[in-house]
Amino acid sequence: MNFINKLNEEKRLLFKKKNIYYVLLIALIFILDRYTKNKILNEFNDNTYYINEFINFDLIWNTGIGFGLLSFDSQLFYNLISIIIGVVILIIFHVAIISDNFDKLIYSIIIGGALGNFYDRLILNAVPDFIDVHYNNFHWFTFNIADIFVTFGIIAFIMKGFFVKN
Repeated sequence: MNFINKLNEEKRLLFKKKNIYYVLLIALIFILDRYTKNKILNEFNDNTYYINEFINFDLIWNTGIGFGLLSFDSQLFYNLISIIIGVVILIIFHVAIISDNFDKLIYSIIIGGALGNFYDRLILNAVPDFIDVHYNNFHWFTFNIADIFVTFGIIAFIMKGFFVKN
């Protein structure tokens, strides 16, 4: 019974007016990510599109976690990683609900990007990465819009830890 009471309290906190803005931010990031991925998937014909001398669009299917790390051919490992990612998203969402406003913003940015990639893992069985940043022959990991938001959110979280005293 205590668990149900806790869930009801979480639901009550979620639908407070100040939290609705953060839920909308999460939805906006998710929609932006879906839009860009759909655009690439629907209009991309397996060629590399040269945007300028530093950026290409080159579709890569990522079965691992961020930046292609932990990519294996094992379906069991893929499913295990997907479950862990889902649980982490739920934990971050819980922490975001009970946090103060600046932390809510950081967590919302991370959650929005993470949900975009998690959706792809569930629906497409891989995450389409397509932004290839390079300088001459040095290429950074290929990534997508969701990765940008997750990375930006994590950097903001780390920076906050350095500069804001609790």
